[in-house]
Amino acid sequence: MTRHLIQGHFGTGDRSNLAVTGPDEKQTRLDLVAYDKVIDYGIGGALTDLKAKNVFPSEIALDLLVTAAHVYAADTRISRDTESDDAWTREMRIVVPVSDAARWNAASPLLERMLNFLTGDRWTMQFRARPAKFSQLVPQPDLIMPSFTSVSLFSGGLDSLIGAIDQLETGEVPLLVSHAGEPAVSKSQDDCFNLLHAQYQKSSFDRLRTWMAFPKNLVRKVKSEDTTRGRSFLFFALGVFAGSGFRRHFELRTPENGLIALNVPLDTLRLGALSTRTTHPFYIARWNDLLKALGISGQIRNPYWNKTKGEMVAACHNRALLKRIVPSTLSCSSPTKGRWQGHGTQHCGYCLPCLIRRASLMQFGDSTTYTVPDLRSETWDPTTARGEQIRSFQYAAKRLRSKPGIERLLIHKPGPLTDDPGALPEFAAVYRRGLAEVEVLLKGVRTQPS
Repeated sequence: MTRHLIQGHFGTGDRSNLAVTGPDEKQTRLDLVAYDKVIDYGIGGALTDLKAKNVFPSEIALDLLVTAAHVYAADTRISRDTESDDAWTREMRIVVPVSDAARWNAASPLLERMLNFLTGDRWTMQFRARPAKFSQLVPQPDLIMPSFTSVSLFSGGLDSLIGAIDQLETGEVPLLVSHAGEPAVSKSQDDCFNLLHAQYQKSSFDRLRTWMAFPKNLVRKVKSEDTTRGRSFLFFALGVFAGSGFRRHFELRTPENGLIALNVPLDTLRLGALSTRTTHPFYIARWNDLLKALGISGQIRNPYWNKTKGEMVAACHNRALLKRIVPSTLSCSSPTKGRWQGHGTQHCGYCLPCLIRRASLMQFGDSTTYTVPDLRSETWDPTTARGEQIRSFQYAAKRLRSKPGIERLLIHKPGPLTDDPGALPEFAAVYRRGLAEVEVLLKGVRTQPS
């Protein structure tokens, strides 16, 4: 195992080193300034974009986004295969220059707990003061207050689309926040936003779109990582960054169906890498703790935590519009994997998010193009990546049928649910209902080892 240190610097003149690197720790310098006082990696562009919308984030929220950039860089540019003993758990120390080092260092234990839970790694977060030249980076606000009523994450997926439609149909004016890291996702976000804009031309809702990616060779002689478990930390940080510019208490909404939010392991082997925690209730609760610790007046909420994806579709406030935009949304975990078969960017139809998507749209009418349009057209091998998720769902549904009430135990496997004990019955119920939707989809689908 190699321990890694990612240390941020504001400009070539910033030569501060918070701590001496140990003999088993590989240090990487992350230069944050593109030119003059403009922050690199899309952050400076986001500041400029928000200024045009009369949104002026706080310095502490800018610190948060810069911290998220460090986390995202480490997560995507340090290989789990080569840099850990178990091909998963990495040890990473991050040193970030911030506007208020004392406040950030006081919050670091909470931040480390969040990140360890999210990615399954061991994080050490440390903070130092920005150089004096960069002590003030956010433009001073003018007198015009922004008109947005909320911030909503906008990923280009079906759930975030429903979240946007529901808000717009009830007269809200959301600022949609997108992170683009690859062309397929970016196109879906653009297409969905443009279709919404055409429908709601009288609304002043808008979007912050930030492209952030790091050079493949950022960490010398180390391969990149494609699991991207830390991406949601960046996504949430972008939303908080924007919301802090409302100059009043804000709500950041993270639209996600309850089955995916809980992400209960489908079988006894489905742990670690296959059990993501992007919108898990424990993770969102820790985010709200972090905002309080940092003095940021906002709250993060998933309004669909107790709804299945099918229930979200059925209750959408403009179903006709949703039906029209569905083909532009992107749910697939790997939409380019069909290229070797001559397919373009499209849904595979058999990965975990594709299966949940297909199940949710069965009664609604699904106009999505899938690489495998009919799951009953073949016998799926559960020992391969193509058939693994199908068999796992079948196993999970059978387990619920054979052991009534076991869902009340299973919902605790991905992480603690101690923040709201009164919600436990609803967590168990949405898990059961979500699996039942997928079980209907898979009725008659055959799985057998080859």
